[in-house]
Amino acid sequence: MHVIKAADCKRMPWKNGAGETVEIAIAPIGAGLDDFEWRLSMAHVDTDGPFSAFAGVDRTLAVADGEGLTLSILGRGSITLTKQSEPLTFAGDPATSAVRVNGRVTDLNVMTRRGRFQHRMERLDISGSLDVKVDATVALLVCVTRGVRVEAQGGVARLGPLDTARLDGLSGHVLVVAESRASRCYLIQLERC
Repeated sequence: MHVIKAADCKRMPWKNGAGETVEIAIAPIGAGLDDFEWRLSMAHVDTDGPFSAFAGVDRTLAVADGEGLTLSILGRGSITLTKQSEPLTFAGDPATSAVRVNGRVTDLNVMTRRGRFQHRMERLDISGSLDVKVDATVALLVCVTRGVRVEAQGGVARLGPLDTARLDGLSGHVLVVAESRASRCYLIQLERC
């Protein structure tokens, strides 16, 4: 288990230059926006407007903070996402734009290069202790509120708000995620095609 501290994440402009993203993890290491196999990032959305286009990429988006986003995806219509919504998976190819429901929004975004990797993102609401089975080669647990304690194969880590635990090679194992106060995490599981 490797902990990625929020303060250590790389900040960079969006592909379309309209905002800034925080890159949490990318593979292969050192890859750019045009040649990654998978990428996990978080963005602060301060204005309404178009999403960057990512041809050949599948993506999943969740609202980590703020009132929400209404996405308009070519061929799918409008979909409103809030903190209570399940993460939304969509292709990065079609024109997509977003309108904020009310003020600044922070979103969590995972992208995988189609044909190379596939992914799943799951919201975990923690109050007490939760056992979570990992069934992929790479798993990333992102803590979006408060903090949580994570235990995996005898290793223990404490995640603060916006910290991430990366777990490699734990397919078939169980994570124990615990917090006495209500907290929210997202589990992203990545598998090579």
